[in-house]
Amino acid sequence: MRASGLDEPGRAVEDANVSAEVSGAVVPPSVEEHTRHVRLPADRRTPAAARAVVRTVLAEAHLDELLNEALLLTTELTTNAVVHAGTELDIEVVAGPTGLTVTVTDFEATPVESLTAGPRNDNIDISDVSERGRGLLLVDHFASRWGTTHMPTGKGVWFRLDRKEPVHPAAPADGPAPTAGALTALLQIMPEPHAEDALGDFASHLLVRVAELVGAAGGAVRLDRGDGAGAQLLARYGRPSGPGADLLRVPLAVNRPYAGELELDVAPSGYASPLAALAAERLALHLENDRLRRADLRRQTWLTFLAEASELLAQSLDVNLTLALIPQLVVPRLGQWCAVHTTDEWGRLQLAAATHADESALPELHAMFLQTGPDSAIARLREASRSGSQVPLSAPAEGFAVPLVARGQRLGTLAVGRHLRHRHDADEIAILEDVARRAALAVDNARIHDERRRVAHTLQQSLLPPVLPVVRGIGFAAEYVPTGDAAEVGGDFYDVVPLPDGRWLVVVGDVSGKGVQAAAVTGLVRDVIRVLVRDGKPLPEALGRLNDTLVERGGGRYCTLALAAVERGDDGRLDVSLHLAGHDRPVLVRGDGRASFVGTGGTALGLLDSIATPVAAVPLAPGDALVFYTDGVTERRRGRELFGPERLRDTAAPLAGYSADVVAARLKTAAIGFSTEAPRDDIAILVLRNDPDPT
Repeated sequence: MRASGLDEPGRAVEDANVSAEVSGAVVPPSVEEHTRHVRLPADRRTPAAARAVVRTVLAEAHLDELLNEALLLTTELTTNAVVHAGTELDIEVVAGPTGLTVTVTDFEATPVESLTAGPRNDNIDISDVSERGRGLLLVDHFASRWGTTHMPTGKGVWFRLDRKEPVHPAAPADGPAPTAGALTALLQIMPEPHAEDALGDFASHLLVRVAELVGAAGGAVRLDRGDGAGAQLLARYGRPSGPGADLLRVPLAVNRPYAGELELDVAPSGYASPLAALAAERLALHLENDRLRRADLRRQTWLTFLAEASELLAQSLDVNLTLALIPQLVVPRLGQWCAVHTTDEWGRLQLAAATHADESALPELHAMFLQTGPDSAIARLREASRSGSQVPLSAPAEGFAVPLVARGQRLGTLAVGRHLRHRHDADEIAILEDVARRAALAVDNARIHDERRRVAHTLQQSLLPPVLPVVRGIGFAAEYVPTGDAAEVGGDFYDVVPLPDGRWLVVVGDVSGKGVQAAAVTGLVRDVIRVLVRDGKPLPEALGRLNDTLVERGGGRYCTLALAAVERGDDGRLDVSLHLAGHDRPVLVRGDGRASFVGTGGTALGLLDSIATPVAAVPLAPGDALVFYTDGVTERRRGRELFGPERLRDTAAPLAGYSADVVAARLKTAAIGFSTEAPRDDIAILVLRNDPDPT
């Protein structure tokens, strides 16, 4: 109905902006009024703040007999406004000698509506009241009169409680009506946040209270969380209902996968259904909160699982180990079994790894993937690999398969069996597809790394002589350990080259840096030396030309080099002409156990236009040995401590009298054992020994 005067006691509004519903005469305000007007935010604390304001005004006006009804209706109106409007609220409380008026106004603009109202409802059968929400239903029953206001800036609801002796209708045959205090107590039941089973305790308290209000002999709350366990008993009151009992059942308004109901063993009455619906609504609200909390917790758990799976997969750069790890990550969290198939060079699927929650069923799983035919599991896997999409698997191994695709290449399939008690839900399917993507990328990374490792190994071997020459009276032995990253090519190398005049040339070098560029420079140095010395060029001239080549074509890289020309001398002696181009001085180990550094340092190659490489003559008596090495030996690190050249010399001294092979192997073992870490640089050791003639 349209209102042209007052929309609530004591408040005038413009006729064009207001529609109101009222019943009963408007009581003019008293001169002894107690008024409060507050604005509250739209959050969960607003109903409590509004109740505090109402309680204060009632105490000032000495209207304590209206306290229960006033607090109940204020709670309902403010809660509805917070939930449905979501804006700030204006609360106006006016109390006088004749009663109390409370107005709750929000700021959600809505079209002007025409609402109808009847006189105060004093009947017990609340279900006959017009359905405008639970809050207005209670207002319609307990308020002396009430109304609504609609303005361009928002809408409001007010109620009036008169101070007079209440008129109690005759109690019906099915029992007295619940009091406002009892309804307030029902609405104020809240879960205990720190209880071990907060939701179960809340459901039990709510069930007991509503059962007592309606006089139910028993009741139960059942909830199915959609986890395959079916409907579980959340709370029970009184005696269990017998078979065929006429029960009042109210479904719980919760979202999937939750489903449940509240049931009461009660005779039909005017209050039973509305109060049961009110209790079910409150219970459903907290169940929905529980569902959202569990869903959020589950999402966090899945994110943690994906992060841990990614970390584990990224740690392995071995193809076979990565393939074996994938099923272990999936089972049993995401399925009963898991199988990974890879595609060979002909496009055929080969079983790479499989696991089952029940190990005794693993042979049967393997046998299933050996079966052929249009309806076989392997045929479904081929379809998944070919289509690049998810494909379901039928019994006896029910589940689904997803393709393994990385960087546009089809690497194989990931097949997962369903859980023992339920099928995969949408979240699990999404997680499995994510795991498949991450697993495919990890497998592809491992394959790329494996290919790089093979290439690096092949390239490294091409820079070293396949075998050292066997020369009577001269012992040659070498040990080489690549850097800890097997996919990198180092710049250390060694060689033994025959000279045209019958001498032997020992070469040990170290090119700066690592990788393909360092390997290219290493190959250049090795080949240039071989060409020059085989053409009969003297060693100083060969070093000069090599320096010119590196300056022009070395790309800014330099090289340290040790050259030793070995020839037979008198009395079984070996005469060694030693040239050092920036390289570490070799260790001379005498047959009697003395050890010392020999040679004179020179200029590294590739840095300057001209170099100086002094020559040192080193005679080797029978049993003497000359140990060449690269900086990967002396710079081997243990914390802040280096292996160092002095430690190398002291380690080599006790090896006097041993063959070149033994000396090289012992020195390599000492250098590697110095630290538990993988070598950060290549380690190259070459031993030249004057082997005494056994005759």
